[in-house]
Amino acid sequence: MLLLSIENLRVSYEKIRALHGITFRIEDGEIVSIIGANGAGKSTSLRAISRLIPVESGSRMSCMGKDLLRYPPERVVSELGISHVPEGRHIFDNLTVMENLKLATFARKDKEAVAVDLRRVFAIFPRLEERQRQKAGTLSGGEQQMLAVGRAFMSGRRAMLLDEPSMGLAPLLMMSVFQSLLQINREGTTILLVEQNARMALQFSTRGYVLENGCLVLEGRSADLSRNPEIKKTYLGG
Repeated sequence: MLLLSIENLRVSYEKIRALHGITFRIEDGEIVSIIGANGAGKSTSLRAISRLIPVESGSRMSCMGKDLLRYPPERVVSELGISHVPEGRHIFDNLTVMENLKLATFARKDKEAVAVDLRRVFAIFPRLEERQRQKAGTLSGGEQQMLAVGRAFMSGRRAMLLDEPSMGLAPLLMMSVFQSLLQINREGTTILLVEQNARMALQFSTRGYVLENGCLVLEGRSADLSRNPEIKKTYLGG
């Protein structure tokens, strides 16, 4: 089933065009990656889907057939179940791990399901359960990334948008986070991630899109993109 449909997406910052009419689709249950260099428009794409920034006339975005442009950011989360893990995590440093997780459920009315989800987050990220009373600002970088993903899991389960989830993580922690994302995906959450670490993104996704200077220049199955000579030369170190 088609979950997200993005057509002719155009975004500008003042007079600078960041996205030049990109089009892509995501099926329910997929893990899809968008790779590209700094400034390619990857983060802008996620922020547009989350309705955090305005899009230009002619842009069309839908989720499960519903017009995304009619939804403000808070309803994208609460009604459509699309959560966003931004670059830099943006957790609340002065709150505990548990307080961060509970804050993510403010719009939810299903208390029993919230309790189930909290147990699931702790099962996926046992480190968070160990540190549930610890201030988030005192966590390691990897633990903060786990908290950011856990918080998104608590706020919306249909789809998760992740912006540079590997940033600043040591290789072992990076692998641990991505393995956790695979587990979350197997339980029914669709994942769209943007990454500069193209090798990692293509390893864990089923399909990928390549973004250059605000334009989609290539798309395909992740395994095929990994074997593409141009992709290998530009993004995979040869």
